[in-house]
Amino acid sequence: MQTTNMKYTLIMSALLMLAACGNSSKEGNANLNDKKAKLEKLKEEQKTLEEEIAKLDTASGKADKAKLVTVEAIAPVSFTHYIDLQGKVESENISFVTPRGGPGQVRALYVKRGDNVKKGQLLLKLDDAITRQSLRAAEQGLETIRTRLAYAQNLYQKQKNLWDQQIGTEVQLITAKNNVELAENELKNAQEQIKVTKEQQGFSNVYSDVNGVADNVDIRVGEQFTGMGQIKIVNTSNLKVTAQVPENYLERVKQGSIVKVSFPDINRTIDAKVSVAGRLIDPNSRSFFIEAKIPSNKDFRPNQIALVKIQDYTINNSITAPVNTLQSDEKGKFIMTAAKENGKMIARKRVVTIGEFYDDKLEIKSGLKAGDLVVTDGFQSLYDGQLITTEANQ
Repeated sequence: MQTTNMKYTLIMSALLMLAACGNSSKEGNANLNDKKAKLEKLKEEQKTLEEEIAKLDTASGKADKAKLVTVEAIAPVSFTHYIDLQGKVESENISFVTPRGGPGQVRALYVKRGDNVKKGQLLLKLDDAITRQSLRAAEQGLETIRTRLAYAQNLYQKQKNLWDQQIGTEVQLITAKNNVELAENELKNAQEQIKVTKEQQGFSNVYSDVNGVADNVDIRVGEQFTGMGQIKIVNTSNLKVTAQVPENYLERVKQGSIVKVSFPDINRTIDAKVSVAGRLIDPNSRSFFIEAKIPSNKDFRPNQIALVKIQDYTINNSITAPVNTLQSDEKGKFIMTAAKENGKMIARKRVVTIGEFYDDKLEIKSGLKAGDLVVTDGFQSLYDGQLITTEANQ
């Protein structure tokens, strides 16, 4: 390397000396041809030395060395964009048990937390001492009315027999008949009252209105049962996933939109559809709710976390490129590609128009076509026209 530098220095010195000789007015035309010949010889020596330097000094050839890159051929694919959200599982049927006849003291409890419950099953019994007393009194009153009615009917029949024999007055007959009718009305009212009392007594029995599981039983015998969330029955056979969607997707998410629901805790994904899409925007979160029904499964539980992916855009035969290959300059967005020119692989800058992007894929509206080679690795410092290679030994 030191010898090469010395040769190069000698050549440059000789060129300077020759130039000085050429500029001197003392030299005659007689030596001009000799000097030209020397100059040509020195140029040949310089060219030889430069070739030797290029072989010995590898640093001097970096500008012409092809840069190693990785390329990927573009092929039309189906591109889909999803809205990623976090939601939760909810039950369609959650029943908070309440007493039909108002609050009462619990006398017996027939269910505990975690029990499977059927519709119509007796859950607890409230104190019914007052209604039982009212029922006994009503039944006793009913018997009194029946006795009075029988007496009035018997008296009326006797009065009618006398009237048929033209004995007695018409007023006595009418009075006896009215007494019968009054007793009959009293009997009907008493019977209706007993029905009402029996119905009220039935209110002390609290039943489940749905099938499900007793998710919460927060009541004990002797306590006052008001129905304020003390017993909750959850039906896990009808489940749904709910999520809040940002308002900017209001026109892109509708009833029937395809949804992928993932349950990270159990490592499972299912397909569903939006069954309800709210139209009201929450003023605090600036979002609207969606619901998607999911099938019954023992692994799905209310309040379970669910990752919701709503499909809001899809296109077939789309041109896509890796998101990280997109670059920008003062002229706009571009992607570096590889093109074969004169037997060499050259980097070419392609200005592109982009569409949607999801995950690591970017939709290319224009600027690329099927078969183009996109530089996927090593594109950061490339410039248009640079020599590139995909082979490590180049």
